[in-house]
Amino acid sequence: MGRVITSATMSLDGFIAYNDHTVGPLFDWYDAGDVEIVNAGETPSFSMDAASADYWRELVGSIGALVVGRRLFDVTDGWKGVHPFDVPIVVVTHEPPTDWSYPGSGNFHFVTDGVGAAVRLAQSVAGDRDVCLAAGFVARQALEAGLLDEVAVDLVPVVLGTGRPYFGAFGDGATRLLGDPTVVVRGTRATHLRFPVLREDGA
Repeated sequence: MGRVITSATMSLDGFIAYNDHTVGPLFDWYDAGDVEIVNAGETPSFSMDAASADYWRELVGSIGALVVGRRLFDVTDGWKGVHPFDVPIVVVTHEPPTDWSYPGSGNFHFVTDGVGAAVRLAQSVAGDRDVCLAAGFVARQALEAGLLDEVAVDLVPVVLGTGRPYFGAFGDGATRLLGDPTVVVRGTRATHLRFPVLREDGA
C-alpha cells in the first residue's frame, strides 16, 4: 500500500485559490519553461522548466487514485470525466450527482460516509501506489484524522492577500507538526517541497 499525501500550489500567504476558486497567477509555473507535460483529458499541456518537470513526473507517476471534495468536483465539472492525471477519482460528498455523465465517468466514485471511507476506497483502487488528496476541506479532515503521511507544496512567489487556505482552521484548535522537508526542488516560479507528517508518537 502506498502513502496518503496531499499536494497543492500555495501562495506565500498560504492560499491555494481566491475565494471564487480562480487561481490568478498561482499556476504561472505550469508554463514557465520549455519542457512539455502532456495531460490526459481536455486539460492543455504544460510547459515547465526542467527541474519542475522532473519533480512533477515523479509525483504524478506515483499516484494511483485521487480524493477530492464535492466543491472541486463541481467547479471542474468532474474534469469532464477524465482527470489530467488519468487516475480514478473518489469524491467526498453528502449527495452524489444523479445527472452527471461523461465518457470515463465510470472511473469516478462517490462516497457519502466521510473522508476516512473515501481514503480507504482510494487505497483499494490505487493498490501499491499513492493516494493523493486535494488541498482544502478534504486535506484538513484527513490531517485531523491522522490519515496523511505527507504534505507536498508547490510554493510560488505570490501573495494573494485573501482566498482559500491550504488547510484552514482545525476543528479541535490543535496545532499539527510536520517534519523537515524530505524534498526541496527549486524551479522557475515555484519551489517544490515535501514534508512528512509527524505522528503523535513522533514517527
